Amino acid sequence: MLQIFGYISALLSIIAIIPYVRDIFRKKTKPERASWLIWTILGCVAFFSQLAKGAGDSLWLTGSQTLVVLFIFLLSIKYGVGGLVKKDIIAIIFTVLGLVIWYFTNNSAYALFMVIIISAIGVYLTIIKAYKEPATETTSTWFMSGTSGIFGAVAVGSFSFILLIYPIFIILTNYLVFASVLLGKNKLKSIA
Repeated sequence: MLQIFGYISALLSIIAIIPYVRDIFRKKTKPERASWLIWTILGCVAFFSQLAKGAGDSLWLTGSQTLVVLFIFLLSIKYGVGGLVKKDIIAIIFTVLGLVIWYFTNNSAYALFMVIIISAIGVYLTIIKAYKEPATETTSTWFMSGTSGIFGAVAVGSFSFILLIYPIFIILTNYLVFASVLLGKNKLKSIA
């Protein structure tokens, strides 16, 4: 039964990206390059650290999210925004420092926590952009991605903090970006 939740989680992750990619090619959605680069690197770290800690069906979420994020990062190179401004460079520097610290600790649980902390930097960059320029994000993608995290958490099958923390992070961060887009749209309506 848990396997089904893992599959649903992965399927939602993949389906969620379809409207995002469509909107990128329509030049409506503009991914924040530094965020997607950070998430690509960290998704790989999260996948392998969870694998090392014994994750099973919940890996479907992490694996599918990582592939989707890589694809969006590649698209962001041509169609995205940011990447070389001060806040992006600082975020990437902190990402690299976090990965260096993790490398020297050689602890997969610590790596997972570093992934979450560093990934939050990428989320912060996207939340700022989503709030200031809500028309440059696809809300359905963020909502479905957050929902995929719910199924990923259920797929864990037990209360294992180390295995639940990443799916919970996926839930919270995706719903925060979703909320930022909605708040940004409301702000623009009240100004107009």
